[in-house]
Amino acid sequence: MVVLAYLWVLVLVPLLIEERDDEVRWHAKHGLVLMAAEFMLWVVAQIAVFTTGIGCFLAPFFFMLFVAFVLVRIACIVRGVNGGRLQIPVLTPLVDRF
Repeated sequence: MVVLAYLWVLVLVPLLIEERDDEVRWHAKHGLVLMAAEFMLWVVAQIAVFTTGIGCFLAPFFFMLFVAFVLVRIACIVRGVNGGRLQIPVLTPLVDRF
């Protein structure tokens, strides 16, 4: 279930099914916040690329950010499968609020 917690929309599966396992719920909440951050970045990228005159220069930057998100997701999956938690400086405090 930890793997599903970091696979974009599939984050809803462990969030809704695993009600008693605190570890899986923490990873699901973390994946949900990560997905929301990535979606907000995608919206900003679409606005920046298509409305500004320098969109062609910003596109590689946003692509690198999305690759970084995928690498963070992979690191979270590996750490979660091994029984640990990956602490992301900005996103983890948001998870702890819920």
